[in-house]
Amino acid sequence: MDLAQEFLSCTTDKFHDVKRSAERTMEQLSLEELHRSPSIESNSIAVIVKHLCGNMTARWSNFLNSDGEKTDRNRDLEFTGGYKSREELLTSWEEGWDTLFAALSALGPDDLMKIVTIRNEPHSVLKAIQRQLSHYSYHVGQIVYVGKQIKDTSWQCLSVPRGKSEEYTEKVKKYHANS
Repeated sequence: MDLAQEFLSCTTDKFHDVKRSAERTMEQLSLEELHRSPSIESNSIAVIVKHLCGNMTARWSNFLNSDGEKTDRNRDLEFTGGYKSREELLTSWEEGWDTLFAALSALGPDDLMKIVTIRNEPHSVLKAIQRQLSHYSYHVGQIVYVGKQIKDTSWQCLSVPRGKSEEYTEKVKKYHANS
């Protein structure tokens, strides 16, 4: 596998990891909790989801051939309101991610150095992908943090629980020794 193909593969895997972290957080929360804002200047998880979905749809629709900031996007509205149901939130969530993964899967190694624009600013495809991976990771970190604040002592850890690092490392070693 060449470097460009490895980059696309690893990046797609990382987007899936980021998506799953948010989903594992949202699974722990009620619709009311998804709409809870930690403070007046903070966004609820539902608002963060609206923003991410709006961003994904804009950035990844017609990715190679149109500016990543679509004229029909109203970014400011992404930071208001919420969702009537969990199903509506999750449908929007999946539509955003489906748009992203469809665009990524259509890319080949020769596309990485092509130029795309975001708000009229030129980016290599590689740079645009990295920009979005960073952006989504940032917001998913917010989703996880808000979820942890809401659940407090009933939070179900998404990675290595406190005080379990050695146990986890041994488990990983055994897994790779048996592979």
